[in-house]
Amino acid sequence: MRGLALLVLLAACRGRAAADDAASAPAQTVAAATAVATEQPFARIVRAIGTVTARPGHFAELAAPGPTRVARIFVATDQRVALGDTLIEFELAPFDAAAQSAATALETAQRNYARATRLVQAGILPQKDADQAASDLAQAQVAAVTARRSQQLATLRAPLAGVVTRMTAVLGASVDPTQALIQIADPGALDVIFSVSPADAAAIHDGDSVAVTAPESAAGDPLGSGTVTGVAAAVDSVTRAVTVRARLRHPARALRLGESLSGAIVTAVVPRAVIVPVAALVPAAGGEGFQVFVVDSSQVAHVRPVSVGGRSETVAEIASGLHAGEVVVTNGAYGVADGAKIERTAAPPPPR
Repeated sequence: MRGLALLVLLAACRGRAAADDAASAPAQTVAAATAVATEQPFARIVRAIGTVTARPGHFAELAAPGPTRVARIFVATDQRVALGDTLIEFELAPFDAAAQSAATALETAQRNYARATRLVQAGILPQKDADQAASDLAQAQVAAVTARRSQQLATLRAPLAGVVTRMTAVLGASVDPTQALIQIADPGALDVIFSVSPADAAAIHDGDSVAVTAPESAAGDPLGSGTVTGVAAAVDSVTRAVTVRARLRHPARALRLGESLSGAIVTAVVPRAVIVPVAALVPAAGGEGFQVFVVDSSQVAHVRPVSVGGRSETVAEIASGLHAGEVVVTNGAYGVADGAKIERTAAPPPPR
């Protein structure tokens, strides 16, 4: 029994000695760059890819007024046209004949209505005959107007000044009203349509500023700035995105219909935001949220969860969990553990 007590006492002493050794062991030293959290204005930005499109009221797509054949073509793709210029002429004979037939039918309906009215007033015919004659006259009037309009549209004319962006008419080919034969757009009235997620769309409002760049270059050539003119009220059923329309002011170069552009939409500006380099953010345990390592006066890093309000390519806005003036680990933060001693290294130069 006495031997067992001695063994227990010996084990306890060894455990206490191990704990003392662990407590006295120097903290892990990690080489990492640091930065001071600063307070400055921060713009919250939604980035999206957009497509250049014609502004409403500055685009037209024309077709034949009825089944016919193409008789003459006066313009070609990329040709500039003025308001009222002749574009395409169809075979006129069928439309002329239809207009003449409708005019004759209208004259007959007018005579029948006048006759029926007189006979009803004389008591010879019942009132229903006059009502039927009035209905026939109304239908004949509609038919005559439609026929005259088709006769006019047998020669397509430009409804606006612009450029022919598409031409599918072929001389002598049969066409019908379901075929779009020519498209015209005003190159001086173009907008950019961006596709954003419903969550991002909720933060975007009419009047928000937009900076547009050309994505084909590595750095992105600035093309100009503009404003948001509309945010769609519905989600696209195919892309599940929300469209945002923006209008540029004085673009640096001529835009082309259908070209893709990158846009940065400023949804808000926080006047006094706590800012740290993006490299300071480390995913929290479990992958939800972020954390940073705050370095104290003894150069020891302490993990601290933070809430990120927004971020750009280089910096992040810390909404809560950090104060301006505190020092955080930046480059090398992924190799730091809570309680590690930080040996500061020079931070890499900012990207250009």
